Amino acid sequence: MQHISMHFDLIVVGGGMSGLTAALAAARKGVNTALIHARSVLGGNASSEIRMHICGADHHMKRKNARETGIIEEILLENKRRNPMNSYPVFDAVLFDKVMAQENLTLFLNTCMDHAETENGRIISISAYQQTTEKRYTFHAPLFVDATGDGTLSYLAGAEYVIGRESKDTYGEVHAPETADHCTMGNSLMFKARDMGEAVPFVKPDFANTYTEHDLRRRVHKDITSGYWWIELGGGKFDTISDAEELREELLKAVYGMWDHIKNGGDHGSENYELEWVGMLPGKRESRRVLGDYVLREQDCQSGARFSDAVAYGGWPMDVHVIEGFLSDSEEPTVFLHLPDVYTVPYRCFYSGNTDNLFVCGRIISASHMAFASARVMATCAVGGQAVGTAAHIALREGISPREVNAHIDELQQMLLRDDCYIPGIVNHDEKDLARTAKITSTHALVNCPAENLSSGISRTVGEETHCWAAKCSDEPVLTVKLQFAAALKELHIKADSNLSRELTISINKGVIGRQTRSTPPELLRSCRVRLLNAGECVHEMQADDLYQRFNILQLPGIVCDQVVIDRLQTHGEETVRLFEIRLYA
Repeated sequence: MQHISMHFDLIVVGGGMSGLTAALAAARKGVNTALIHARSVLGGNASSEIRMHICGADHHMKRKNARETGIIEEILLENKRRNPMNSYPVFDAVLFDKVMAQENLTLFLNTCMDHAETENGRIISISAYQQTTEKRYTFHAPLFVDATGDGTLSYLAGAEYVIGRESKDTYGEVHAPETADHCTMGNSLMFKARDMGEAVPFVKPDFANTYTEHDLRRRVHKDITSGYWWIELGGGKFDTISDAEELREELLKAVYGMWDHIKNGGDHGSENYELEWVGMLPGKRESRRVLGDYVLREQDCQSGARFSDAVAYGGWPMDVHVIEGFLSDSEEPTVFLHLPDVYTVPYRCFYSGNTDNLFVCGRIISASHMAFASARVMATCAVGGQAVGTAAHIALREGISPREVNAHIDELQQMLLRDDCYIPGIVNHDEKDLARTAKITSTHALVNCPAENLSSGISRTVGEETHCWAAKCSDEPVLTVKLQFAAALKELHIKADSNLSRELTISINKGVIGRQTRSTPPELLRSCRVRLLNAGECVHEMQADDLYQRFNILQLPGIVCDQVVIDRLQTHGEETVRLFEIRLYA
């Protein structure tokens, strides 16, 4: 067997949505990064292997203007452009392309980490086996990120972690059980069905279970095209990690038994339907949670906490699934504890409290079982991943530990805002942003949407505050940014409207897909003209076409100017153009 030793600045283990965003964020800051993933496709629970839609703070459009931005928004908008027919293999390719196109990022697929070498509370190296090549790798780095979902790297490195539910008394959580236990939420297996336009019989496999309507009385199964998150097992008698293979077998029995019920157990309108796809890899909800310097708890979620060291946010309900899932027919499959507002997640939840050079992100962050029930969803995990990747850049630049990045929390927050992340309660005060102190005017503006909103410091609508400039495209509006002093501008940042109240995720659920536009959101900016003026004369002109992202960085030539004029604005179909932020950097 070939044994290869490699050195990187940062090693991210786990290629789900949190590990992916962490690796991309770090690499974009110049960090030499390795992304190690045990599967053959990226995306984790969102990949073609599992096919769970990416949920977040908007709770399926129940909370307006709450969708996550940053790298996760960039990925989903890229998917809208390339994948209008909602193909999961194409989504896999979108994720793969993001990684392969990124400088400073090396990807290792089909590579399973199985050992961590530690010394004095630090990880020195990890060992991994690549199944497809029969190669054994040893990866060395000063910093590591555990994005494995199960907290495998943390476990191997001796990081402190918990499994199960805390008691009410542990953190004073009202909805926690009276007594602590080791129970977790279970694993689920998904399926997809399609209408063939003619009768399709189904013969139940010998291994499949049999279900009646009485068995399913608490499980809604009206939509027969895809399902079902509640085909869930484990977390009580069966451990979601050590019993994963047995759980997979039992879940397969449940899925095929459920389809037999739909096809042969009464009138479900399924005569012409066949199974198009059944997952063979269950999606996992809960296992280990790594303890950091702060444990996010139920009260933080319910009160809409605003932490001074906030770097991410959540808003999905505390979605507490019944223990043993499908085996428990005496209780509802989940209890939704709805939250009145979004909450922030402090930076102190994103690193190990006792392993000096270990970041954590995804569903294993430092949280109680109750808070985890909200923070575990993938869009929330993704924005936390971007925060971790950005923090790793600061740690490496300063030669400090993840914990010591707390001394640079303001810089970390400002970096995240610049990169189009949203942190409730945190406002842009980047001194390098010349638009922040410029005078911004426009020839046209809709009511409550003046041009000066473009430097408000908040790049989305929050409550009744629009924070955008808006005008009718047909009025041919002209925006003018007059700088306090002339400067050689190199970058223009434009954050446009992608409608953060509408779902954007890929999904197998027809209801989720039905709420979306098929391709690029019509509200988004498609093109504009940019002119640089100095003492009233145009010194540079450029046309920006084929825009399809919310966050657009336009490269400028570094010519001295004192005004920037933006006009000829067109959208992807919407009559009104809306912009949320303009930044300028010399």
